[in-house]
Amino acid sequence: MLIRNYGLFWETKNVFWGSGGEGNEGKIWGVPAHRRSEEPVNFRYQRGVYALYAEYDLVYVGQVGRGNRRLLDCLKAHTTDALSGRWNKFSWFGINRVLVTRELADDAIGVHTKNDSVLNHIEAILIHTAEPKQNRQGGRFGDDVDQYLQSRDERLGPTGEEMIRDLWEEE
Repeated sequence: MLIRNYGLFWETKNVFWGSGGEGNEGKIWGVPAHRRSEEPVNFRYQRGVYALYAEYDLVYVGQVGRGNRRLLDCLKAHTTDALSGRWNKFSWFGINRVLVTRELADDAIGVHTKNDSVLNHIEAILIHTAEPKQNRQGGRFGDDVDQYLQSRDERLGPTGEEMIRDLWEEE
């Protein structure tokens, strides 16, 4: 198995990028798509591949995991490099599994398995990132791969929509 988990079209506004100082490191939270009530997982240290989008238009594809760079490091770098201001969503496809403790494993055991499985995963990544109009089938990761939905970091406070809803409810 190549890919263990993934997230599609997550929004940069829901990521806590970090703010210097101990205990304020950035976090990328996600919950399993089929078990949304579970505690969120921090995908900050995930390894794999990622895609950046301006809304839903693909603008960049990269990989994370060489050396000490992980998902949050690469995404954060793109907020200040030549891509700064040119993207607001991202998708990621990770090779590190989620442990029972809701943390990422440090290893990527079983990453290289059967050719058909690896090819299905590569095809699924391409289909999910590019969303080609003629691909009517979705990507085939298999039952052992979990999709995660983004979970907003509470340190970011309420969204604009939540603040407006609260104002309407007060009246």
